[in-house]
Amino acid sequence: MQQNKKMEFLVGSFVLVGICAVLIMIFQVADVKSLGSNDTYTLHAEFDNIGSLKVRSPVKVGGVVVGRVTSIGLNPDNLLPLVSMNVSSDFQEFPETSSVQILTSGLIGEQYVSLVPGFVFDDEEMLVDGDYVEDTKSALVLENLIGQVLYSLGGSDDSEKGE
Repeated sequence: MQQNKKMEFLVGSFVLVGICAVLIMIFQVADVKSLGSNDTYTLHAEFDNIGSLKVRSPVKVGGVVVGRVTSIGLNPDNLLPLVSMNVSSDFQEFPETSSVQILTSGLIGEQYVSLVPGFVFDDEEMLVDGDYVEDTKSALVLENLIGQVLYSLGGSDDSEKGE
């Protein structure tokens, strides 16, 4: 009887440790930093092309994550992609001359938004909650580049055949 209870306790403990390990791995893979709400402010930007940018993609400054993309939609006025992003309140020193661009991690990695701080002049305003970042650079779509290269190579072959 004593041996049976000891075995049940060990099996139960092993199962609990296993469940905890699986939960920790889930939180690591999902990149969950905290369960509470952090103080953030929202910035908006319009792009010509967002490529494969997704909601929850990181917003980085010099490779450091300072926020996340919260929504992606179309501006009903001009039908351009509109990206909204939350930036941590710890980083409120971005002047209005800042720019955002969509970059790719590695050659074919995930896309993220890079926030490039602008110059601070004496009378320069800082970006606050709800502001639009005017200076944007769209995503570089690999398929478009390959198509342009193939088109230019095809065009040069046709001109050589005509000579």
